Amino acid sequence: MKKLTNKLLNSKWTAVNPKNKEKHFIVTSVDYDEGGVVLSCILEAVFTKREQAIDWKSLRDGQVWKQGWLSGTEN
Repeated sequence: MKKLTNKLLNSKWTAVNPKNKEKHFIVTSVDYDEGGVVLSCILEAVFTKREQAIDWKSLRDGQVWKQGWLSGTEN
């Protein structure tokens, strides 16, 4: 699991159903415990700069998130 999570910081994500003009996000902070397990993950909306803490595992849900910054036609 560490192999997946070590690439989490600075990764880019597109919300499948954007709200408040917040479509594109970047992971700005990831905290790990001594064993390399993710303790916290912060996403920042590119447009509004609003930050939110999320469960990093939710990024695997393709009905909510797509990896990368995608345009409307790619979603």
